[in-house]
Amino acid sequence: MANIQAIRGMHDVLPDQTPLWQYAEKIIREVLSNYGYSEIRLPAVEKTELFKRSIGEVTDIVEKEMYTFDDRNGDSLTLRPEGTAGCLRACLEHGLLHNQVHRLWYYGAMYRHERPQKGRYRQFFQFGVETYGMARADIDAELLLLTDRLWKRLGIREKVRLQLNSLGTIAERLVYREALVAYFQQHLEALDEDSLRRLNTNPLRILDTKNPAMADVVKNAPELMNYLGDDSRQHFQTILDTLTDLGVSYEINTRLVRGLDYYSKTVFEWVTDELGSQGTICAGGRYDGLIEQLGGKANSAIGFAMGMERLVLLLETLDINVEKPADVYMIRVGEAAEKFGLHLAEQLRTEIPTLKLQVDCAGGSIKSQFKKADKSGAKYALILGEDEVSRNEVGLKSLRDEQSNQQNLTQSEVCAFLQKLK
Repeated sequence: MANIQAIRGMHDVLPDQTPLWQYAEKIIREVLSNYGYSEIRLPAVEKTELFKRSIGEVTDIVEKEMYTFDDRNGDSLTLRPEGTAGCLRACLEHGLLHNQVHRLWYYGAMYRHERPQKGRYRQFFQFGVETYGMARADIDAELLLLTDRLWKRLGIREKVRLQLNSLGTIAERLVYREALVAYFQQHLEALDEDSLRRLNTNPLRILDTKNPAMADVVKNAPELMNYLGDDSRQHFQTILDTLTDLGVSYEINTRLVRGLDYYSKTVFEWVTDELGSQGTICAGGRYDGLIEQLGGKANSAIGFAMGMERLVLLLETLDINVEKPADVYMIRVGEAAEKFGLHLAEQLRTEIPTLKLQVDCAGGSIKSQFKKADKSGAKYALILGEDEVSRNEVGLKSLRDEQSNQQNLTQSEVCAFLQKLK
């Protein structure tokens, strides 16, 4: 009988890979905490209508990529393809937006049925950040400063670039949309199949095409920046001035439009050249109009999301020493040593709560246990055999210094030595 394998595009993260994930997750949580952001935990399944109303029925996500099904009650449900709509739904449902300011973050799996490739999966993990109730450009700038600090903490700032654009208000964008459609209708022969389909549904997405054959026609298209009003221009300029004052480098990309209909004013992406075509590791923008679209009162909102798979791929290009599962590995040989060792291990864990102590529970010769101790990544081995137990001692040996010899210590001496490690 053939083994059952994972669903295509839904991948396992194996034990030798998880330390780098945990390292990144820990740093992200610390930086978000530094800026005063609070965690919100959201369901993975929502009513399909939520995404149709927020993302837009004529987007690729809704038309082609959502995992949608009818439950036993006949309700249409969808595995979340992104986190913004669910977070906003939760805030509206629980009354969190009335005369309040919120800085929120969430983490979890998202689902899209698209072609799997390196850094892009059908189940993928995202950190998302959403802020509500702040209309000033300060919060836009804060999100960019936060992500800039995060890349520095992770050691990848030199590998990423910030790209920015402004989409203006919905009214400004409607005027621009008419000009854009008129332009592309004069160059229909240069448009590919996807762009022809988008021309009457989501023409701004044509600007984001990855088709090199369309580079010239897109390059000569009207620019949205020329259609912005004074308020949108000033909002964008304030962000640019703040970044300049604080030494954060950026590029203005007038073709950056983002894939979802609900964005307005600021949009941004952090991109890298290290990952080929999947070069965006973090993206977001302002979406003030979405709150009304989902039934709430007019309010301000801006956020971003970062994909963990791509971030981890980028971290793998660095020489990062992540923490191993164990600081110390205990070797036990003989029945008395096995019994005594468990008592000692529990005592050490009680007295040194941060100690990562792994006990060999598979048995075998002392040579085979030393091999497992070395493979664990631990710095030291504790050795218990009949002789050590009879003398009420514990052997201690460095696993990273081949020249070191085993030394026999009392239990209190071992405890004092290990306390210095933490």
